Amino acid sequence: MAADETPRTLWHGRFDDAPAEALMRFTASIGFDARLWADDIEGSRAHVTMLGDSGILPPADVAAILGALEVVSAEFESAAFVFDAGDEDIHTAIERRVTEIAGAPGARIHTGRSRNDQVATALRLWSRREMRNLAAAIVSLVEVLETRAAGADATEPPVRLAGYTHLQHAQPVLLSHHLRAHAWGLLRDVDRITDALGRADVSPLGAGALAGSSLPLDPGRSADLLGFGAHFANSLDAVSDRDFVAEYLFDLAMVGVHLSRIGEEWVLWTSAEFGFATLDDSHATGSSMMPQKKNPDIAELARGKTGRLIGNLTGLLVVLKGLPLAYNRDLQEDKEALFDSVDQVGLAVRALSGMIAGTTFHPAAMAATADAEALVATDLAEFLVSGGTPFREAHAIVGALVREALATDRHLVDLVRVHPSFGDEGAVLFEPGAALARRRTPGASGPDVAVAQASRLAGAITEAKRRLE
Repeated sequence: MAADETPRTLWHGRFDDAPAEALMRFTASIGFDARLWADDIEGSRAHVTMLGDSGILPPADVAAILGALEVVSAEFESAAFVFDAGDEDIHTAIERRVTEIAGAPGARIHTGRSRNDQVATALRLWSRREMRNLAAAIVSLVEVLETRAAGADATEPPVRLAGYTHLQHAQPVLLSHHLRAHAWGLLRDVDRITDALGRADVSPLGAGALAGSSLPLDPGRSADLLGFGAHFANSLDAVSDRDFVAEYLFDLAMVGVHLSRIGEEWVLWTSAEFGFATLDDSHATGSSMMPQKKNPDIAELARGKTGRLIGNLTGLLVVLKGLPLAYNRDLQEDKEALFDSVDQVGLAVRALSGMIAGTTFHPAAMAATADAEALVATDLAEFLVSGGTPFREAHAIVGALVREALATDRHLVDLVRVHPSFGDEGAVLFEPGAALARRRTPGASGPDVAVAQASRLAGAITEAKRRLE
């Protein structure tokens, strides 16, 4: 390319030589930040409107720039926008095109603005929209879990299975109770995202490069136009703050951890060894070699991608830990991490919603584990406690009976029936569902309190939706 054909950078006035190709290739972000185009245009509209309202730009220039921004927006919408070799980022590209369309007024679009506050504003706008959409998708997944939970409770008897600790049979629980446990964790994720949205509801526009401006800018006006709840209090902080990105990345990593736990259980439940569930064909894959296979790929990838989400979080924290105020180019590394985490969590949430909705549960296989004799042990101990026996003594009595049953290959219920502390009254606890029915404390796993939990979860879902409106 000839010297007079070399695209000019935004800083060309200071330099004699054009930027080296290696510099441009290494520092350019247009390959990933192009998705911010709508947010950059929205921020530019607000900035130019504020410049007009503050008397910095004449109405004719404001009208010309806003008209050019409308044209650029339409070009992006129709995929007709043409990038130039000198467009190092989406902000440069849009300013260049606005200037081409509007002429001299277009060159005034950057008055009182730096790419530092411009980028921070666009990223806050993008993340505000995308994180809210993602939180809504998580609420939809919670609703899928609640729908399946309500269906499991509507059968006679309600679907029950063994609850686990250390992946060992522990105590019987309702399937609805298990599914709602995942729902509560996901609602905490929504709560964290909503809280983070509130803390990020601050406009950095007007901070300039780092020190504000000598022009009579009105950051409050820009903030109002963009729908922010407040504008920055400190210009240095405004352009260097990426707390909101780090917080979103933590929230997304936590969502990933919760989705991974669901995925792990679905992998186990759909195995031949467990036999608790079967995946719908539309949400499973097969083997290229083994014709009989039905693989839980959605569940496995939900589990596997969590490491990627955690990596995005730790990567950004390492970038941020040693940066002096104010803006440093290192901050360019915030976007790919955030974009990737939002994308991956969004795909996982929607895929898992379909997988869970289409899963066929096998109540008989689940009930066989819930009704195993060993799972009555805690209830036997509490039976003795209710009669005045100290818990540690009761624990020892039942533990000795369990040991004897294992050593003699006898049924625990037979030993209980002839034990002087239990008799037939203790043996009743071994009837299918009897031990589960005794779980009546608030938030417990028994059927008598399941209705109250369902009502409480419905209220939490409604509140989560309200906060996201």
